[in-house]
Amino acid sequence: MKSGENYFQYLSWVMCIQKRTTLINYTGIFILVMTGLTACKQNHDNGNRAPFSGTPVEYPVSDVRLNEASGIADSKANPGYLWVEQDSGNPPDLTLLQHNGTVLKSIHLANAVNRDWEDMVLAAGPTAGKQYLYIAETGDNLLQYEDYAIYRLEEPAAATDTVQQVDRIAFLYPDGSHNAEAILVDPDTKDIYIITKTDLHSKLFRLKYPYSTIGMNTVEEVGTLPYNYAVSAAISPNGSELVIKTYENIYAYPRAAGETIVQTLGKKYSSLPYQVEPQGEAIVFDNNDSGYYTLSEKGLATSVKLYFYKRIK
Repeated sequence: MKSGENYFQYLSWVMCIQKRTTLINYTGIFILVMTGLTACKQNHDNGNRAPFSGTPVEYPVSDVRLNEASGIADSKANPGYLWVEQDSGNPPDLTLLQHNGTVLKSIHLANAVNRDWEDMVLAAGPTAGKQYLYIAETGDNLLQYEDYAIYRLEEPAAATDTVQQVDRIAFLYPDGSHNAEAILVDPDTKDIYIITKTDLHSKLFRLKYPYSTIGMNTVEEVGTLPYNYAVSAAISPNGSELVIKTYENIYAYPRAAGETIVQTLGKKYSSLPYQVEPQGEAIVFDNNDSGYYTLSEKGLATSVKLYFYKRIK
């Protein structure tokens, strides 16, 4: 009986050693992978820091209902205001938020659905001389959807209550479902770029202009980034800077005249100042090119704040 007990004690000791060895092996693999990803990012970071203030100006948002911001755009039709969209579960509305955090009003989009809105861009469109809002209906946390869309509408004036004319640019990925939370519109070509969030490395897909507003479009994969969790993107007013925002960083890329988005994102980047927010998913340059705004979902915070990072001249 005693020898049996010794045998089982020995067996338990061997199993314990095996478990510890397995744990060490998995831990080593994890560290190796993470080190590789970090090294990959470091190889792309040029180490330069753009001339923006490291301490943002804070503006408390006046309306508690604006608590799930997922995209912002600086209005040209209504100077001094930002357009704000909210995440899934909210109505298909856009809110005008003053640069000081005061909410003016919300405008309803007829014939639109907020399945999972994730980013917004103000850019040129089909009619020369007019500005259009592009809303990314591209979120898919569970990878359950077959198709996605970009809503496009002519930028409304503040007096508008409901926008009746809203184009729906539907599209498919060539390789199945993706969760994407960042978009860009090339100011030269009007091509739309969709940047995925939760792939091992964020993928870059292009929706080439002109795109159909009545049929289904197919995007093409044109690149990857050396990081993931891209949640928003923006181009500076003069087109010379492009930024990609993640939850913890803002990566800035210099952009030369006539350069494509793919060429720009293939360059080395620098990191911009960023005060990490509860769930920051929105960034935009000020139309005067005097800095950039970020806005977060409320998350576990007690309130929502609009942040502005001034450009240092």
